Amino acid sequence: MTAERPAKPKPTKSPKVTKSAEPAAHPSPEPAAFETAVRESFARQGLMRQLGAWLDVVEAGRVVIEVPYSERLSNQHAGFHGAVAGALGDTAGGYAALSLMPAGSEVATVEYKINFLKPAAGRSLRAEARILRHGRSLSVGQIDLTVMGEDGSSEPVALVQATYMRIAPVT
Repeated sequence: MTAERPAKPKPTKSPKVTKSAEPAAHPSPEPAAFETAVRESFARQGLMRQLGAWLDVVEAGRVVIEVPYSERLSNQHAGFHGAVAGALGDTAGGYAALSLMPAGSEVATVEYKINFLKPAAGRSLRAEARILRHGRSLSVGQIDLTVMGEDGSSEPVALVQATYMRIAPVT
């Protein structure tokens, strides 16, 4: 004879909660506040000042920085040196990440990788950064570097993928 199993009592269920594929939103500063914070921080960047770079666009999760061509920034082929592309891309990505962080945050680069597509010869070099994934402490961005021609044309010259970390303000 086999004993029958007693029926399992049905647990009481709370209302079903579905998890979104999107992460929970993190508090971000007010639009005017994050733009002011990015612009003030950029103004303190000695390297960007030395390069002659300027902020063109500052939006939540998106920053564009441009630098005019100068022989001081050139490589031996009379185009932009790769280090200029790296610095411009890294800076744009960092500020795009900072624009999504709570007020008073600072940002540091964890790592970045750059793929050069072609020599960067033109009137100016432009870095457009977009944050692809923003978390509580880390943000991942993609930065497209394009060279702007004298005729207003633009050509992609490099791609950067980078990770940025939120840090406590440096005093």
